[in-house]
Amino acid sequence: MSESPPSRADQPGAPAIARRGLLLVLSSPSGAGKTTLSRRLLAADAGLRMSVSVTTRPPRPGEVDGRDYRFIDVAEFERLKAAGELLEWAHVHGNLYATPKAPVAAALEAGEDVLFDIDWQGARQLEERLGADVVLVFILPPGGKVLEQRLKARNQDTADIVARRLAAAANEIEHWLEYDYVLVNADLDESLAGLSAILSAERLKRERQTGLAAFVRGILADL
Repeated sequence: MSESPPSRADQPGAPAIARRGLLLVLSSPSGAGKTTLSRRLLAADAGLRMSVSVTTRPPRPGEVDGRDYRFIDVAEFERLKAAGELLEWAHVHGNLYATPKAPVAAALEAGEDVLFDIDWQGARQLEERLGADVVLVFILPPGGKVLEQRLKARNQDTADIVARRLAAAANEIEHWLEYDYVLVNADLDESLAGLSAILSAERLKRERQTGLAAFVRGILADL
C-alpha cells in the first residue's frame, strides 16, 4: 500500500505528517438527529467530507441528486451490486441504500476523512470490510417520546411511515453495543462537541499516522 500524502495532525501548529484517512460512521434510529449532526460537523470541519450513497427511494423535498444521494432505480442498484462496485448495502423501510466502493478507497489512500450517515447493517458491513479504518458512533435520542415527537415534527412522511419508523426504532437501538462510541443527543451543541472530540482523537491514533515513523527518525537524526 502506498504512503498517504502529507496531512496535518489535528492540533494547532503541528507539522505535516502523512496520514491514512478514516471513515466516521454515524448511525441512529430515524429522528435521533444524526443527519442534523452530520451537517453541522461537516460545516465545522473542513477536513471532512460526506459519503454520497446510492438509493432507490425517491428524493425528499430539497434533496439534490449527487449531493444528498445518487437516486437510481432497482435495476441499476442490482447491476452495481453484481459488479462488486458497492462497499455495503442495506434494505431500509422498503428502499435500497448502498455506498459506492471506488470513492471511499481513494479517500482513504489520500488521507481524507469521510463521514457516513448509515444504519447498523451498513456499519457492520463497513467494519467487516475495512476494519481499522472505520470509527463507529451511535446516536441515541434522550427518550422514546422525544423520538416520536421529532418524527412527527419533520412533516416529511405520512402517518403510516412514521408508525413504521417508530416500530423499527427498537430494533435499531438494540445494536448500540456494536459501536465504538455512543452519544445521547439531548443537546445538539453538546453532541457536536462530542463528535468533534471523537474525530480529533481518532485522527491522532498512531496506526493512522503512516508518516510518523519517518518523522520520528528525522527527530532522532537531529539529536
